[in-house]
Amino acid sequence: MTQVLEFKLPDLGEGLTEAEIVRWLVEVGDVVAIDQPVVEVETAKAMVEVPCPYGGVVTARFGEEGTELPVGSPLLTVAVGGPEKDAPKTAAGTADANRAGGSGEPEARAEGSGNVLVGYGTSQAPARRRRVRPGTPRAAAAGTRACPAPGGRARVRPAPPRTAPTATPATPAAGGPAAPARAADGPVPVISPLVRRLARQNGLDLRRLSGTGPDGLILRADVEHALRAAGAPGRADGAQRLDGTDHAPGTPRAPEVTAGAARGTGEPVAGTRVPLKGVRGAVADKLTRSRSEIPDATCWVDADATELMRARAAMNASGGPKISVLALLARICTAALARFPELNSSVDTAAREIVRHEGVHLGFAAQTDRGLVVPVVRDAHTRDAEGLTAEFARLTEKARAGTLTPADLTGGTFTLNNYGVFGVDGSTPIINHPEAAMLGVGRIVPKPWVHDGELAVRQVVQLSLTFDHRVCDGGAAGGFLRYVADCVEQPAVLLRTL
Repeated sequence: MTQVLEFKLPDLGEGLTEAEIVRWLVEVGDVVAIDQPVVEVETAKAMVEVPCPYGGVVTARFGEEGTELPVGSPLLTVAVGGPEKDAPKTAAGTADANRAGGSGEPEARAEGSGNVLVGYGTSQAPARRRRVRPGTPRAAAAGTRACPAPGGRARVRPAPPRTAPTATPATPAAGGPAAPARAADGPVPVISPLVRRLARQNGLDLRRLSGTGPDGLILRADVEHALRAAGAPGRADGAQRLDGTDHAPGTPRAPEVTAGAARGTGEPVAGTRVPLKGVRGAVADKLTRSRSEIPDATCWVDADATELMRARAAMNASGGPKISVLALLARICTAALARFPELNSSVDTAAREIVRHEGVHLGFAAQTDRGLVVPVVRDAHTRDAEGLTAEFARLTEKARAGTLTPADLTGGTFTLNNYGVFGVDGSTPIINHPEAAMLGVGRIVPKPWVHDGELAVRQVVQLSLTFDHRVCDGGAAGGFLRYVADCVEQPAVLLRTL
């Protein structure tokens, strides 16, 4: 018995509410196996492949490449099982009849893995029970016929073909008919809170929009389309502020409330708006939360790194893989955290407890074309300088290629930030929430320095530590930073803990 099952964009974890379709890996008519990747999506965290938990024939895809979809919206539908006398149900007819107020025949459960990401998920598929909404058309997939595809890949052509719904303008174009207004107390089909916030910030009434998503779901693209249309000449009356005034969303308010005006003209100053989304949006949210929740403090010290650089040169001259400066600093950090475990912790605000972590999962800041990301080196305290160098290189390459997984970007307990690569000496790092501390490292440059009682030119670096004042006081933070500086100035100090 054939069923048409709907696979929705799964919850990708870490509080992510939407993802952008980067590349479809299957087409309508393709035969897919259980857990076969069907689409590549980009979240605020990483680029991931999403596997389908069902095996069968793809009957519809929802969303073009470049479309942003909220979690829980349909990705595709799959016809599973063998042929049956009655036509299988369409995705539109899979809603629960109890919600629709009608009744229908229960469909047989389909077997699937329940996985939502490669390497993630449950071992068994969740039980599903689908019913048909009265009056909805049934698909004609029972009359499908097989046809060969290029390369010999099996394909099935539905008759008639089932395609994703075509996009319709969320708001009427200039001079076009306005979208019908919904009842003042009726529901607004919006899933994503980000879509609601975008509309609210721009004074857009969602009740006057027609969504292009399944069953009229209003997507972020619909709101952005409405804002663009409302800002064009001859805009439709459908774009109004929530307070009822006829004001185009996305355009400046009246001059008297606009901050800043063009010189001597009274005209509002125009600017470019850059959406806070994707990696930039995730970074903004995390840094804002860090500054709002963590009472942080920063201390810093200048250190003579001449001997550290000489030790590195000696290591690299002995043959074998080259050791990076970042790896040496990471090894020093893990030794310092063993002495001052307060800084390798986090705060459970709900339980009002400090959680000290047993191992060191070391994050390091990496700048990429997609923005700043913080990959995590697992069990950094168990790795030597050579192993740390190799892991830094591996994760950095994945970051530049955009192939880091959510597992690569989460679970850190302490972060090392080498901003010296940008040619700056110092900074006051913002803690990578929910961690308790971050060590910042400036550039290593020749500077005048008093060495053995005489003025000399030495390789000097500034080290700065930002820490959560709830987990420790200045004594522990200063002790940690002083130990790090001592190891930088005299690498032999590390021998005591090796």
